[in-house]
Amino acid sequence: MKIGVLALQGAFREHEEVLAGLDIPAVEVRQPEDLYGCDGLILPGGETTTQRKLAHSYGLWGPLARLGRQGTPILATCAGLILLAKRIDGEPGSSLELLDVDVRRNAYGRQVFSFETSLAVPGFADASGSQDPFRAIFIRAPRILRVGPDVSVLAWHEGEPVAVEEGNILGLSFHPELTHDNRFHAYFLETVRRQKATQEEQTPGGEMQAAVGNHS
Repeated sequence: MKIGVLALQGAFREHEEVLAGLDIPAVEVRQPEDLYGCDGLILPGGETTTQRKLAHSYGLWGPLARLGRQGTPILATCAGLILLAKRIDGEPGSSLELLDVDVRRNAYGRQVFSFETSLAVPGFADASGSQDPFRAIFIRAPRILRVGPDVSVLAWHEGEPVAVEEGNILGLSFHPELTHDNRFHAYFLETVRRQKATQEEQTPGGEMQAAVGNHS
């Protein structure tokens, strides 16, 4: 299994370090051809506008959209979540629209208002039903204002969704790569394994090449 990490700007190296700790090869994605052979993709936190402009400049915007629509698993954190959202408050038409949520950028405040908090994540409970909370780091984090009917909320903070999943997309308002807790990455990798097994049974090697092949 090989995971691509969008490496245009932001915290991509921290995600690569988490993957390395899980013995998963990471590929830095800067050009459409870097997507070849990847079984999943991570969109890191960073500066949304910069990432969007660079993705357009390097011809990645179209391939990223097709990749998500074709079912390739994507983990999107902070700025990555914003790029995937159906709507960005005040910025219509500026996202990939792959995840049926509405978001507001920097809604928790500027970087000086960054914070850490413990999240209860029911999906991380063991067989006995007990679980350790996940320590989440919020840095200029987006707020999820609305979730669509097919979106599952995996974790809440003060009554608001901060971790959501819809099909092949996992979106987080916070930065799991900045902690020593790899459970969200491990959860994502399980999705990748299931999807990879399904694709190999149906159309071996076809999905990613179809997504990358035409990036005009």
